[in-house]
Amino acid sequence: MKLSQALAEAVRLLRSHRIGAPDLTARVLLTDVLERDQAWLAAHSHDLLDEECLERYWKSIRTRCTGVPTQYIRGFQEFYGYRFRVTPDVLIPRPETEHLVEAALRLLHPGQVLLDVGTGSGAIAVSIAKEMPGVVAVASDISAKAVQVAQENARSLGATVRFCVADMASAFVSEHFDVVISNPPYVPLRDLVSLQRELRHEPSVALYGGEDGLGMIERLVRETPFLLKPGGWLLAEIGYKARPEVEGMLDRPEWAAAKFTPDLAGIDRVFAAQRAVTWTGP
Repeated sequence: MKLSQALAEAVRLLRSHRIGAPDLTARVLLTDVLERDQAWLAAHSHDLLDEECLERYWKSIRTRCTGVPTQYIRGFQEFYGYRFRVTPDVLIPRPETEHLVEAALRLLHPGQVLLDVGTGSGAIAVSIAKEMPGVVAVASDISAKAVQVAQENARSLGATVRFCVADMASAFVSEHFDVVISNPPYVPLRDLVSLQRELRHEPSVALYGGEDGLGMIERLVRETPFLLKPGGWLLAEIGYKARPEVEGMLDRPEWAAAKFTPDLAGIDRVFAAQRAVTWTGP
């Protein structure tokens, strides 16, 4: 079968299963099988695919037709200019989370200590460690399998990050940080039935933040002041229209100031809250 014929059949199958961007998906998965780029595909559309490559290609197309995200099939996702290995044990890093990294880099200075809570693939902590090598980066996740993936990403990218398995920040009660950062689960459980089927292949512990999506954010706001140095910052990604609720959570003596950063769609996506210098605890 010619490359052009295989691509046409793959697009037909993907479209029949209502997979988004079927043309691009078909080309991307074929480039992975052949270890070529899309320019090469265009120039060799009349070349024949051997049986082994064709079978591998159909296997990836059939898998995508079941709703498995392309990133899991390929085994990686680009984030902040770096390639991160991803598996179904970790959330796929999203472009909007890059705003969280940028916000942290504006606040951090070399020599300061960062804690990434719920690190997943390690995308946030590793990206910050790469962009600002003088930062001392620590990261945790409740999932041991996720921490393993994050450790592999740190090694492959040459980033120095200390990882541990922990529920939120429970392993760090005796440590203090300049910045605590998190992309917590914030999808409301009540939205489960209306979500894209691709999301159902991602780890639920990294997606759902309780019935209203605010449970883990509330925990961060409540627990983080005990981990931050006076004047330190909590940064977290939040969901659509969550700003009013988050502002209400931050209306406590522990917090001195809060800033919200919109994403490219104008949605408040990141908040940064500063621990009050005068707060000494309950």
